[in-house]
Amino acid sequence: MISRLAAEFLTVPAGTIGRCVADVRACAEHLGVEATPEVVERVAREHLLALVNSAPPPRGPR
Repeated sequence: MISRLAAEFLTVPAGTIGRCVADVRACAEHLGVEATPEVVERVAREHLLALVNSAPPPRGPR
C-alpha cells in the first residue's frame, strides 16, 4: 500500500506516507471502523491529496 501511494505521490517523502497510513489505521480503529487495507488506502490517499494540494506554488525567479 505504501509503495503504491509513494508511486502516486512522488513529491511526498516515503516516511510521510508511512506515517499517514499508520495514522489513518490508528484513527479508524479508534473510531471503531474496520481498518481494512482498502479503507486505509482510500483515506490515506485523500489525506495525501490534501497535503499536496495545500502546498504553496514554487517560487519563480524575480
